[in-house]
Amino acid sequence: MKYVKLSVSVGVVLALIMVLAGCATPPEAEKEAAKKAMDAAISAGADKYAAVDLDAAKKIWDTAESQVKEKKYKEAKQSYIDAKAAFEKAGAGVEAGKKAMADQANVALTALEGAWKNLEAKARKMKKWVKDKKDAWTTDEKAIRDELGKAKEMVATAPAEAKAKLDELKPMVEKWENAFKEMTASLAKQKPTPKPKPTPPKKKKK
Repeated sequence: MKYVKLSVSVGVVLALIMVLAGCATPPEAEKEAAKKAMDAAISAGADKYAAVDLDAAKKIWDTAESQVKEKKYKEAKQSYIDAKAAFEKAGAGVEAGKKAMADQANVALTALEGAWKNLEAKARKMKKWVKDKKDAWTTDEKAIRDELGKAKEMVATAPAEAKAKLDELKPMVEKWENAFKEMTASLAKQKPTPKPKPTPPKKKKK
């Protein structure tokens, strides 16, 4: 009977030692799994198209790293598991984020193309004024046309880059919109005010 009790006690002690040993070891396997999930998410484009989810996952990862430094290995193990799931969520959200970004880029592209066509039409009507600013206009005209074309090609495959390019072009287009507005207002002031036509005298009734 004593032998049985002793065996049970030894078994319990060994189990506790194993548990404690497990808790006293950094969770390397869980960390490696979380790291692979992070790398996969970033490679898929989560930093561009699922940034919110990726940032949330990175915070969990940072928590796990801090827990390891504090030798809270049990908590760190769970945090790495949670981080892995969060990184996988970020990776899974890339396609939806990419589509949303492409929609935004298309809206921006349509707006800029329309604004630029209007400016080119105004430039044709105001040839004399544009001639005075020929160098600046010619340089910007070529740059805007080229960059709009590149952005249009990039929307489907790299919408984030396309959107960034369009955001850079917007101030250039707005600069010329404001310039044409100022010139139109200036020309309106220069026009002489037409003299009112004299009122013909009223005929006297007989």
